[in-house]
Amino acid sequence: MSAKRRETARRCEVLHKHRLRLVGRSVNARARVVDSLFQTIMASPLKSLVCDDGRYQEAFELFLQRSSEHQCMQDFIHTQLPDILASVGDGKPHLNVIGVGSGAGLIDLEMLSELHQKHPAATVENEVVEPSSQQLHNYKVLVGQKPELGFIKFNWNQMTAAQFEEHWRLKKMTKKADFIHMVQMLYYVKDPGATISFFQHLLSERGKLLIILVSGQSGWGKLWRTYRHQLCNTEISQCVTTADIKSYLESKGVSYQSYELPSQLDITECFTEGDQTGELLLDFLTEVLDFSKTASAELKAGVLDLLRHPDCSVESQGRVIFNNNLGVLVIDHQS
Repeated sequence: MSAKRRETARRCEVLHKHRLRLVGRSVNARARVVDSLFQTIMASPLKSLVCDDGRYQEAFELFLQRSSEHQCMQDFIHTQLPDILASVGDGKPHLNVIGVGSGAGLIDLEMLSELHQKHPAATVENEVVEPSSQQLHNYKVLVGQKPELGFIKFNWNQMTAAQFEEHWRLKKMTKKADFIHMVQMLYYVKDPGATISFFQHLLSERGKLLIILVSGQSGWGKLWRTYRHQLCNTEISQCVTTADIKSYLESKGVSYQSYELPSQLDITECFTEGDQTGELLLDFLTEVLDFSKTASAELKAGVLDLLRHPDCSVESQGRVIFNNNLGVLVIDHQS
């Protein structure tokens, strides 16, 4: 899993969203929030990878080096997204965009560029929703390096999706969005279905909501279906795939367009005992800190067997290539 994971990578900002819950609370209330979170984490013999931000960052960078995730997203943005965006706004001179979990903005700006190509005369107001101050800073720096973005007004919201929803309701906002994107972020909301429902209701009549997650047909999907209870700490993240979101949408009678983005991840070193690269990859795959050292022998053997199974990976020229496919869902305004 990963980026705008963050970038797409917002994964390394999960603990930060819990910290933001402390703002404005009394000392005692803050202590209760911290105690609740870490009692939940420590109750499990397996410690979440996000508890060690340095280790997480290192694992995520390795994931990006070893996978084609960003490339497959960029291919989609530049080849298929333009057709999706063509009908957005219906000729309006001004377009409203919301990026939920925008990270450092790289993927956001590529999508905004395609929106501008399709609607060159329109100005854009872009609501950036991101809980990490560092990621927002990086986003602002990136924008400052691109004077061609003068047609965009950026509104910076250092908050989680849930906090943005609360803020929107308290302000009784009536503004509608022409394009909303949620890239690799639904893992980090308490109720993905409710989050989708809220943002869908913000769409204008011709608006589009874009969701990118790991595919239900990916190796992630098989791994989570098999070891959800052992590996997923639901106080921190949800083991959710596009298959789960499709089921939710269908249960609500919501139509959607679906796209599959082929992506691969080389996990060969995971099967060499004591290999530092392999251990780091295993931490990322399982989201468990020091998985090789802390998981039971039975769990470790089961995970390794599954990762090598044809349902998750293929072997080619001596390498083990994990199915890292992503899924894209596009939802329209619902009357």
